[in-house]
Amino acid sequence: MSIWEMLAVFAAGIGAGAINTIVGSGTLITFPVLLATGLPPITANVSNALGLVPGSLSGAIGYRRELKGQTRRVLRLGSAALAGGLIGAILLLALPSEAFDAIVPVLIALALVLVLFQPRISAAVQRRRERTGSEAHPDGGPALLVGLTLASMYGGYFGAAQGVLYLSLMGLLLDDSLQRINAVKNVLGALVNGVAAVFFLFVAEFDWTAVLLIAVGSTLGGQIGAKVGRRLKPAVLRGVIIAVGVVAILQLTLK
Repeated sequence: MSIWEMLAVFAAGIGAGAINTIVGSGTLITFPVLLATGLPPITANVSNALGLVPGSLSGAIGYRRELKGQTRRVLRLGSAALAGGLIGAILLLALPSEAFDAIVPVLIALALVLVLFQPRISAAVQRRRERTGSEAHPDGGPALLVGLTLASMYGGYFGAAQGVLYLSLMGLLLDDSLQRINAVKNVLGALVNGVAAVFFLFVAEFDWTAVLLIAVGSTLGGQIGAKVGRRLKPAVLRGVIIAVGVVAILQLTLK
């Protein structure tokens, strides 16, 4: 890499770390930059996954205040994220890159609809629970475990807008604030990136320069994202999620 390419990758890492902590979809920033430096797609994807691990951890640490009281939930949902992330990483090396091209924009679009209407859906569900006398499962129940496993499989495979999928699923199935859900999302993202990274270290080719630049940049970005994200009101955060998701759909369909 030239010095300018290295600076571009570093800057992309900062942006990805910040946007991953606030919403997700940081891969949409780093992956095209890595491709522009001349890295092959698989090498770029693997290097990106490795580099974003410190950024995911940084974002999770930045949201540690919102994680208080959620240890049981994180452990339960984290097991699904680990399993799905490992399966997705294996699929990355086993399937052609076109395997997810058609379905991913549809998944993101559906997730955005859920995010947009989540307050109304949650209110309707709450009214139904009051009529029937039932209570929400504190960890989302089997439906959330299955949904997060599938979303994590996609995250281990590629991961663009993975955070949007997480937020839509948890926002629909958990009775909690969006900021606390976002904190859990950051931990799940760190787990998926981490398990995929460990797998890639042994079986895939990657570029150490790209990995280190993204790692340092995303770590800084994770702290920036945590400071900005927790200050956003729920309606504003929801708007940011939808905006990022729309950009993700456009980039994935027009590439």
